[in-house]
Parts: sequence; C-alpha cells; structure tokens
Amino acid sequence: MITPNERVTYKLWHEDDDLLVVGKPPNRVTQPGVGHEDDSLLNGLFVNYGERLRNLGAPRDYGLVHRLDRETSGVLVVALSARAYDGLRAAFAGRKVRKFYWAVTNRAPSEHDGVIRFNIEELVERESRWTSRKLARVVRSGDAGKPALTAYRVLDQNPSAALIEARPVTGRLHQVRAHLSAIGATVLGDELYGPRSAKAGSGRLALHAHRLAFDHPMTGEPIDVRTPYPADLKALLRRAGLRRPDLAHEAPGDAVGEEETGIGQ
Repeated sequence: MITPNERVTYKLWHEDDDLLVVGKPPNRVTQPGVGHEDDSLLNGLFVNYGERLRNLGAPRDYGLVHRLDRETSGVLVVALSARAYDGLRAAFAGRKVRKFYWAVTNRAPSEHDGVIRFNIEELVERESRWTSRKLARVVRSGDAGKPALTAYRVLDQNPSAALIEARPVTGRLHQVRAHLSAIGATVLGDELYGPRSAKAGSGRLALHAHRLAFDHPMTGEPIDVRTPYPADLKALLRRAGLRRPDLAHEAPGDAVGEEETGIGQ
C-alpha cells in the first residue's frame, strides 16, 4: 500500500493523459523501501495521481518505468495508463529512450569523448548485521557482469575539474558513476566510487539527469524534455571554474555518441 505524502515535492515537466515527466530532487529515493516507506518520489506522486497509479498496481510498478539513484537528481517518465506503461517498457528494452546526464568530475578523462563498454556486475556489500547496499563493479575483461554502454563527451574542463555529458545506453546499477570513475573521472560527491578527495568535492552527488527523449507510446509524437542546470549545483560550477551547460551552445547534432556504430542497438 502506497501512502500519499504531500510533503514530498517534485517538478512537473510534462503531463498528458498517459504519462508524466517529473523532476526528482537529490537524496530522494524513487520508490518506497526499507527506511523510506512513505518519503519516496512515488509517495509524492500518489497525492495527485494516486488513483491512476494504484490502478496500474504492483505488476506495473505503479507506473514507474525506470528509476534514478537516491543521490542523483533529474528527469523520470511515469506512466499513467497500462498501455503507456507497456509501450514505454518496450521502448526502454529496445534502447529507444535517450537519457542524458551532466556530471561534474574531479578531472577530465584522457579522451575528450568516447564510448565506455565495460561490463558491470552488481554486488551486495553488508554494512552491518541488519543493513546492506548494492554496488556496481566494473569488469574490464572477461565474461563477468552484464554488458554496459555509456557514451560521453567533455563539455568543459580545467586542471581541477571537468563537466561531462554522459548518455547511458544500457541501464545498469550506478552505470554513469561507475563507468566515469573507471576512466579516471569520478563524479564529485560520490561516496561509493573513486578517491576520497572526489567525495569531499561536493556536498551532494554532482550528477543530474537533464534530458529525456522518446516517442510517445500512444501518439508517436516526439517528447524531448530538457531541464536547466540544478540550482543547488550552480555554486559548485562557479567554484570549479566551469561554465553552465544549459547556457552554452549545443554541439552539432546534440547527440552524445550516436555517431558510434552500433550504439543503441
């Protein structure tokens, strides 16, 4: 049973009869779980959309088609009808939904742009007798883990930090964070991956899912939601001497990694 909670806030970027695109704040879990039974994003959505989400029920995840890490802010699509949910799930499975993230990292990778193809294996780390957490282990060679693909490009950089746009084509646990750290560009504020100095570099994880693009599952109309740079990370950009990506001119084609043969297939 999902309890509506009007104290849980979110931004509404798109709404129609079949779906929502909402903005999740940082340090907010997407769905209820242990320790977060009534303060998840879904609890907040139930205030205004509870009847429709309840009708979808647990078999359709109460409309949640995908999720973001608790620490990550950004856009999520939520289905309001069974047909929209099924269509969106098929689009995600077919890698037809494009997701873009901005990340402030401790340094730029050696290559200005590229595609990271390391497998990711999910591990469970026990924190205490009663609690545990999931971690992603990057597998550089061998058959362990599951295939994972992240395209990226460096938008701005200096000797002490970098601003990267990343597009995860697959949807593995902590994929952007683990992949960027594996190529030497740890997201600032990350408590799980990379050096401690990167963790101390930001008061929260400097990762924001800024854009979501897909075809509407009912009408076929292109939906392309782009959000501004989050207010709580603007000071970090200024301290790091990096330009705001939402005020800069877009790169030709506005497509991270799509020139790579086979991406999205």
